[in-house]
Amino acid sequence: MAKHLKVHLFLVLICGSVLLSNGSVIRPISDAHRSAATELFVPSHDGSFGRHLVRVTGRGGMIQKVLDRAHLQLIAVVKKDINKLFDRIKRYDDGTLYFDEKNVDPDQYKGPLGTSASVVSGVSAFAAVSSEKLNIGGEKILGLAKFFLSIGVPGTTKDFFYQINSLASLESNRVSIPLILSLPATVLSLTSKDQLKAEVTTVFGSPSPPLTVSLLKILTPDSKEVTSFEKKELEYDQKNRIHFLDISNIDVGKYSLIFEVSLNDPELAENYATGGQISVTTFLTGNIKIDKAEIAISDSDASSESVKKLDLSKDSIVSLSANHLQKMRLSLQLKSPLGKSFKPHQLIVKLQHESKVEHLFVPDMSSKQYKLVLNFLGLVEKFYYLSGRYNIELVIGDAVMENSLLWSLGSIELDLPEAPEKAPKPPAQPVDLLSRFGPKEEISHIFRAPEKRPPQELSLGFMGLTLLPLLAFLIGLLRIGVNFKGFPSSAVPASFAVLFHGGIGAVLLLYVLFWLKLDLFTTLKALGFLGVFLLFVGHRTLSYLASTSAKQKTA
Repeated sequence: MAKHLKVHLFLVLICGSVLLSNGSVIRPISDAHRSAATELFVPSHDGSFGRHLVRVTGRGGMIQKVLDRAHLQLIAVVKKDINKLFDRIKRYDDGTLYFDEKNVDPDQYKGPLGTSASVVSGVSAFAAVSSEKLNIGGEKILGLAKFFLSIGVPGTTKDFFYQINSLASLESNRVSIPLILSLPATVLSLTSKDQLKAEVTTVFGSPSPPLTVSLLKILTPDSKEVTSFEKKELEYDQKNRIHFLDISNIDVGKYSLIFEVSLNDPELAENYATGGQISVTTFLTGNIKIDKAEIAISDSDASSESVKKLDLSKDSIVSLSANHLQKMRLSLQLKSPLGKSFKPHQLIVKLQHESKVEHLFVPDMSSKQYKLVLNFLGLVEKFYYLSGRYNIELVIGDAVMENSLLWSLGSIELDLPEAPEKAPKPPAQPVDLLSRFGPKEEISHIFRAPEKRPPQELSLGFMGLTLLPLLAFLIGLLRIGVNFKGFPSSAVPASFAVLFHGGIGAVLLLYVLFWLKLDLFTTLKALGFLGVFLLFVGHRTLSYLASTSAKQKTA
C-alpha cells in the first residue's frame, strides 16, 4: 500500500508540474520542493523511498504517518498544486470535465483518458492519507465521473483499466463521492402514458443516501421555457428505488429537462457531490392527428372548384384530371395529442410521372393549416411538358411522431402543351439494379419436331453390312491360323504383352460405351488415362520384341 501511495503522489506532482507548466502562476522550484522530492524519490541505503514520510507496519500494511515540519510543508505544497491542477481542467458543453493530454515524457504519451485517470488515482490516494480535506468542488468531481462514464467501452485493455480504476477511486474517496442522475428511458410515449423516471446512484450503481429529485423546468430546443410547467418534486418508489413523475400534460416534442438533486441530510453534502442543475434531453412522442385534409382542382380565375375530401383512416384514393390552365390545391391540419398545431420536420408532396420523373413540393403553413397550390401554367417547364398520369404521395415524418406515414393520395391526369424545340429534356433516370441484375423472366421454348427416320429394318441391315468386314477378318484368322511364336515366353514380358492387348481391348470397349451412353468429355477423359497406360506397357512389350529379334539376327 505504501508503494502505491508513493506512485500516486508521484503522478499528482508530475501532472501538476506538466499541466501547469505554461501558467504564469507557477513559482520556481523552491527548497521545500527539492527536499520533498529527495525525501520521496531518492532511495535510502536499504533501497526504500520516503523513509520519514510513511512507515509500513503490521500484517495488513497499515500506514502510520510520521509528521514533522518538513513533511507538513510537503503536504501543503501538494495540496496547493492539486488546487492549481483542477483550475486548469477542461470542460465540455454538457458539463463533462477532463484533463487535457500532455507529453509526460519523450517516451510516453497519454491522452485525456490516461491523464485524467492518473490525476484521479493520485488525488484519491493523497486524500486517503491526508488529515485535511482537499478543497475540490463537487461539480468538478461529478464532471470527471461523467467523463469516465461517457467513454463507453475503451478500445484497449490499458484504457479499460484506466477507466475502471478511476471509477473505483471515485466510488469511495474522501474528497467527494459523485452521485449520477440517469433516466431509464429518454423517449416517453404519451400514447402509452409513460411516466418520467429517474434514478440516482454512485458510478458503480450503488444506492444513494436519502435525497430529493426535483424537475425545475422544461426547455424547448430553442431554449424557451415551457410556461405551462411549474417546478415539481418527483415521487419516490422505495421498492424499485426510482423517482417518477407524471408529465402527460406536456405536449410532444424534444425537450431539455432540468433536474436538481438535493440530499435530505445537509451534513452529507460534504461527502457527496450532486452537482447543480442537471440537464437531460428527452423526447415525448405521440400520435399526430390529420384533420381537414382535402384536394381540389380549380380554374386559373377561381371561377369553379372541384373539392374532394381525404380520409386517411379509409385509405381513400382520388382520381383527378387537369390541364395547364388549371390549379391543384392540397390543404390539411396537423394536431398534437393535446390538440395544438403540430409542425413536423418533414412534410412533402410528391408527384411522380409514368416515366419515373419526380417533383417534390413543400406546403406552406398559414393560420394553423398547411396548404399547397400548384399552378400548372407556371410549372409546365418544370414538368418538362410531360403529359400523362402523375401519382400523388404525401410524406409526413418527425422524430416525435409515432404515426409517420407515406400516404398515396391517388393520381392526376395532366394535359400539358407540346414541348417547344429548345425545351429542357427530362433527366435520365437511374438504372434499377434489381431489374438489371435481378432474376430474369423464364424463357419458354418449343423444340422443332424430330425429322422422320428410316425404318428400323433398314438401319439393322446397314449395321450388318458394316460388321461384314470384321466377320471376314475373323474367318480368315481361323482358316490361316494364328501364330503365337512371337509372344514373349518370359513371365515379365508376357505380363506386359497381356496388359498391352487388354488395353487395346479396353479402348475398343470404350468406343462401344461412347456409342451407347457416354458423352464426349467423359470418353476423352477415360481415353487419356488409357492412352498413358498403353504407352507404358506397349513400349515395354515392343522393346522386348525388338531386343529378341536383334539377338536372333546376330546369332
